[in-house]
Amino acid sequence: MAGSVSYGRDITQSSTMTTEPPTGEGRISPDTAFEILTNPRRRYALSYLGSKSGRVSIGELAEAVAAWEQDTSVELVSSKERKSVYTSLYQTHLPKMADAGIIVYDRQRGQVRLSDTATELDKFVNPSSKTQNWSRYYLALALVGGIAIVCNLLGMYPFSLVHILVYVALLLAGFTLLSAANLEFVRRKRDSSIADDTARWRF
Repeated sequence: MAGSVSYGRDITQSSTMTTEPPTGEGRISPDTAFEILTNPRRRYALSYLGSKSGRVSIGELAEAVAAWEQDTSVELVSSKERKSVYTSLYQTHLPKMADAGIIVYDRQRGQVRLSDTATELDKFVNPSSKTQNWSRYYLALALVGGIAIVCNLLGMYPFSLVHILVYVALLLAGFTLLSAANLEFVRRKRDSSIADDTARWRF
């Protein structure tokens, strides 16, 4: 997406302007992670850095982020758009992510890379088994409702005490409530726009 860059000596040996991840902190708190990820520009920056194996110049990063924001190619990004992104990254977003320990930011050299700690963001973008498994909920509801209806049709006690339409109504109501909960869950994820905008980067 951008050309090669000559970096010079190792960033960890740079001047005191290099912002290293805080020592003694091996974890990123959920509050910090979501504060970082809820900003679209920071997500685009992390996306690009996650696709690179080493350091990237702020200019190259600004071009990539501006192109994503404008839904165009790097070549078609205007100098005004590039400058706007560059300024916000340099003054605001990169220092904030560096303070959180997510990136290593050499402000004097104008270079940045992901820190080792950045891999912890992946668990907030791609939740593990703790994510609600809606398909299992639907399956469980269908099995319970189906068994009740079958037992009613066979005249089995105590299922036969209730009219079959009651079971059908309860089953439909259950699916309606579960669907509403599922839609609300999806809506909240969509509104946060974290999952969609960060789907393109993996650490």
